[in-house]
Amino acid sequence: MTIEDVYRYMISGYFGVMEMDSYKLKEYVLNDIKNYIKDYMKDNPSKNFNLDEEVENIKNNVSVNTKLQDALLVLNKMDNAPMDLILDIKHRLKTIK
Repeated sequence: MTIEDVYRYMISGYFGVMEMDSYKLKEYVLNDIKNYIKDYMKDNPSKNFNLDEEVENIKNNVSVNTKLQDALLVLNKMDNAPMDLILDIKHRLKTIK
């Protein structure tokens, strides 16, 4: 997996958490994910990655199912991810399939 692929799944995971409207503390988690992505990108720079273009592409072209799966990947990498959100995402994934 390339650094660019990691960037993509992190961004997709961010949008996956955005899909969880039922989660009341979503804005706090989104801020944590945004900081996690920024830190990762700072530590692992890539000259071949156009962030704005990829954000729009992922936002418009990636399925909700994939975004939610990527959200689980991102949340599992983070130290302080809320377990109730992870469980909500897993439940939502089961209802989508």
